[in-house]
Amino acid sequence: MSSEDYPVAVNDEGIKLKTEKMVQDQLYHCIYDDKVYLFYKDELGLLHCYEVEDSQAVAEIKKDPAKLEEILKKHSESK
Repeated sequence: MSSEDYPVAVNDEGIKLKTEKMVQDQLYHCIYDDKVYLFYKDELGLLHCYEVEDSQAVAEIKKDPAKLEEILKKHSESK
């Protein structure tokens, strides 16, 4: 998916969402203000948003965003 097609974008004004481009039950993320934000649209079309503040998890996600779900799972199990 190209950055133009990705439904989450970050710019100087903040986070911009294109919910019409989101696939249901697919996790999307962005990094903004040293935090990771997670978004997904459920089967009813409702948008869910979560903020990851754990600095170690954020650093790992910044380093290797392809392993997002694996990193989140590891940090949620260690809490």
